[in-house]
Amino acid sequence: MQKLRELCKNINITLDETALERFRIYMNLVLEWNEKINLTAITDRDEFIIKHFYDSITLLSCTDIKNGAKVIDIGTGAGFPGIPLLIVRPDIKLTLLDSLNKRILFLKETILPNLDLSAETIHGRAEDYSKLPQYRERYDYAVSRAVANLSALSEYCMPFVGKGGEFISMKGPDIHEELDIAQSAIRTLGGAVKEVRIMSLPDNSGRSIVIVKKINKTPDKYPRRGVKINKNPL
Repeated sequence: MQKLRELCKNINITLDETALERFRIYMNLVLEWNEKINLTAITDRDEFIIKHFYDSITLLSCTDIKNGAKVIDIGTGAGFPGIPLLIVRPDIKLTLLDSLNKRILFLKETILPNLDLSAETIHGRAEDYSKLPQYRERYDYAVSRAVANLSALSEYCMPFVGKGGEFISMKGPDIHEELDIAQSAIRTLGGAVKEVRIMSLPDNSGRSIVIVKKINKTPDKYPRRGVKINKNPL
C-alpha cells in the first residue's frame, strides 16, 4: 500500500492511513473471492495495485469532481473504478451498476461493509435503468472502464448524466480511430468531447481517458435495446 501512496503523490493525490487500510482490505477480499466469482484476471499484487487501484484513481487527476457529486459506475464488475474513487473521495454519492448479480451481491454484502463505506448497488442493465425517471439524467458523472466500443458505451452511459455533467470513459491507448467513429453518437446523445487525456501507467501500459461534456438532453428514444446498441452503434 505504500507503493500506492507514492504513486498517487505523483498525481497530487494524498492517501491517508484510513484510505490505505481500505485499499488493503479491498485487494485481499477481491483476491480471496476471485476463485469463487471470477472477479479479475490480475492476481499479482503489484500489478493489481497499478492496473486496478492506481488506474482508477488517475481519473481524479483528469477532472475536478465537485464535493458531494453523484457518480454512477456502469459495468462496475469488481468495483472499478467506482470503489477506489469512493475510498479517495468518500464525499461522493456513488452508484454501482452491473448486469451480473453475483458481482453486485459481492460488492454490497462483502466489500462495502468491510470498508465501512456506503453506495447504492444496482443489478441490472444500463439501458433499462437509464429510462427510469429516478436515474435518467440524475448524475453529475457517469464513469466506466467497460470494454464496449465508445459509440456503444456512450449510449449506455450518457442518458444517466444531467446537463452540465460528464461521461468519463477509461479506454486503452489506441483511442483516436474509435473516438472519430464515436463523435456522431456522442453528438446525437447530447454530448461533446471536452478532453482526451493520454497517459502511461507505471508498468508502461497505455491508458486514454475520454471526458465528454453533457451539453443537451439525451433524446427520449435513447438508449435503444442492448442488441441494437451493440449491433448497430450510432
